[in-house]
Amino acid sequence: MMATYFEKFKMGQYRWQSQWGLFKQRSTLLCRRLQVRWRNSRWWLKGLLLVFLVLLLGRSLPNLAPIRANDLVQEQMAIEFTDRNGLLLGTVLTRDQEHTMSVSLEQISPHFIHAIIAAEDQRFYQHGALDGKAIARALLEAMQARQVVSGASTITMQLARMIDPSPRDLPGKFKEIWTSWRLTAGMSKDEILQAYINRLPMGGNIYGVEAAARIYFGVPAKDLNLSQASLLAAIPNDPNQLAPYNHWQALKKRQAYVLNRMIKDGYITQSEANWAANEAVSLQPRQQGIVAAPHFLFWLAGQLADHPAQVQTTLDRPLQQFVETQVQQVIRTLAANNVQHAAALVLDNHTGEILAYVGSPDYFADAQMGRNDGVQALRQPGSTLKPFLYQLALEKQVIRPNSILADVPTRYAIPGAQLYTPSDYSETFQGPVRVRLALANSLNVPAVRILERVGVKVFLERLHQLGFEHLTHSPDHYGLGLALGSGEVSLWELARAYLMMAKQGQGITLKGVRSPEVRFSHVASIRSPSTWALVTDMLSDRHARARAFGVESLLSLPFPAAVKTGTSSDFRDTWTVGFTTDYTVATWVGNFDGSPMQQVSGVTGAAPLWHRIMLHLHETQEPQPFSPPSGMVKRPICAISGARPTPGCPSVVQEYFAQADLDEYNRQPDPFYSVTTSSNGKRQYQLKLPAEYNEWMAMQPPTDSGFDFRIVSPRNGDFFLLDKESVQSKTASQRLEFKLVNPGTDPVEWRLNGKKIANQTSSSVFWAPQAGSWTLQVKSGNKTDQVQFQVQTAETRPTRRGFSFAGIGNGQ
Repeated sequence: MMATYFEKFKMGQYRWQSQWGLFKQRSTLLCRRLQVRWRNSRWWLKGLLLVFLVLLLGRSLPNLAPIRANDLVQEQMAIEFTDRNGLLLGTVLTRDQEHTMSVSLEQISPHFIHAIIAAEDQRFYQHGALDGKAIARALLEAMQARQVVSGASTITMQLARMIDPSPRDLPGKFKEIWTSWRLTAGMSKDEILQAYINRLPMGGNIYGVEAAARIYFGVPAKDLNLSQASLLAAIPNDPNQLAPYNHWQALKKRQAYVLNRMIKDGYITQSEANWAANEAVSLQPRQQGIVAAPHFLFWLAGQLADHPAQVQTTLDRPLQQFVETQVQQVIRTLAANNVQHAAALVLDNHTGEILAYVGSPDYFADAQMGRNDGVQALRQPGSTLKPFLYQLALEKQVIRPNSILADVPTRYAIPGAQLYTPSDYSETFQGPVRVRLALANSLNVPAVRILERVGVKVFLERLHQLGFEHLTHSPDHYGLGLALGSGEVSLWELARAYLMMAKQGQGITLKGVRSPEVRFSHVASIRSPSTWALVTDMLSDRHARARAFGVESLLSLPFPAAVKTGTSSDFRDTWTVGFTTDYTVATWVGNFDGSPMQQVSGVTGAAPLWHRIMLHLHETQEPQPFSPPSGMVKRPICAISGARPTPGCPSVVQEYFAQADLDEYNRQPDPFYSVTTSSNGKRQYQLKLPAEYNEWMAMQPPTDSGFDFRIVSPRNGDFFLLDKESVQSKTASQRLEFKLVNPGTDPVEWRLNGKKIANQTSSSVFWAPQAGSWTLQVKSGNKTDQVQFQVQTAETRPTRRGFSFAGIGNGQ
């Protein structure tokens, strides 16, 4: 038995030794194979090790550059605005045109905190900056559906996008992850959640739960109930398509999703969700907590250097609401003329305070571009700059009050051998006009001629002194078109400049705040009170502007008021700016997109709005009359020549003169009326205008025979070019008209270089032009006249430069 056991032991030992030997043999062979494979795969292991080290280093680096809660503090606190009498205007929840307000988690309803976590990141408190499970789920769903089904962004990653936006591409995603790691390195979970909730996009220009709660429901965020909280938590998923005012049904559908998530996460019961879904929720009006003047409040908030909790403005709320209503009514009456927008500004002349500020018909009408501010927008001013040109010309004595300006066809060369002929709104020319009439009727040609004499550079410098800070281009850029509004200015700048005119050049500082006191927009004095008063007198003369506007137009008020209109090219902008001794009112009517209105001028577009505001401002007390120009006296002048009247002058008016100009007035003969002797020996006066009026006289009907016997076309010294191809083809299409005025009833003999070409009673003769130097003579009885001109064949069309006219106004 013992032998048997021993044998068995020996047998087992042998088998163990055999198996051990086999194991050693196989192990040696395996080690040799692994050694070979190690040599072949060492570079893979080194690569994996390198990736691991990079990831370890990359994950550790954010700890060296953490983003802390103090780095994300939102300093923009809510500002409550009142008017000059303490009436509430509204609360602005930020310093720009976005509503936002920062609060702590303790000031937010737990319902909203639970709802936003359930909707956006259910495991927010369980994972780090990234959610590995969510990433794996999103990848699996994407592979199965072959498209992105759901995202894996955590609240931390969403906050990273808010504070450091980047493109939605792979580099952008890596940047987002890096910022998320930095946030996690420097902030606690509660701090991240608080920063996130205060930056949530909540539809339109509303950000953060506090602003959304106050604007949509009129309650602070801490008082949100479950229904309100779940609605707000639904918005950030798609703020544009879930905005409560415009997409209520879509928002309710998303609210159902949020409530279901809250049930699954254990925040609420099914019955609580049913109550929240079915509760009737009332939205606040779209005014978003603003009673009046939204454009002004947002603009003013951006001007404040500090962050006061309450600001008393200079606005008058009843007046502001009246002007807002008038803007809306005027736009409705002009809707058929493709007019959509308007703006108005009212200033107190005595203090420089802003009393009313309306930037558009409805700030909250996003579809109608309501947030655009027509007070600060840059537009072409049309003729509203002309008073400042006339004041400058009078100040520098380039013109005098009794000067006569030629409103006649005038041509300026521009690139491409074209000719630009400025014309007035009426597309007619008035001939000789007084300075008063030229300004009051907004004639274009006289204004351009004055700017030629003053100089574009000098006028541009004056406009800068007046506060037109956006006219930043060179004088060559604007050219002579600056007289007609070729630049771009704002209603704010125009109102400020006209206020200076009302104060006779005295320096001004506009004010929008009473407490704490804030001043802005200071413009230094431009001393020349007599010329400012003279321009004011011309702009308030209803009879002077009667030719263009009529005596009883919307520009005429039952009390003294100086006013100027403007219309930009293609009827894109209409302006009316004017003042009394108490107030300055500036109005603009047009379209923010620049589309032209349909035949709407300054007097039909902006003037009705200006008229209504002015009447309202003075309904209880009329303003004082304007002071006459100091140091000036009135004298009678001939309305045609501007000189001391002679017996031949058909019309006499009164005009102001400086004392220094009276001697010249008394001794200078009338430059237009000459004394002649009739056949019976009696003295008579004949109107003899300078040669610059020839073309205009040729355009007058034959019945206007008050002019002297004269050739008006061609003019003496004219130079004509013939098209070479027409000359070679010997066509008869080219004709030159010889024309005279006041031919009388006797036949007129026409001679060209001494050769008689016609003898007739008509006032014109046509001639086929030929190259050469020519003398044209006419004779009728004892009346004669002659001119010399030249004709040459043109090889090529000449190219000249000299006038910038793109986009200038058309007169009124």
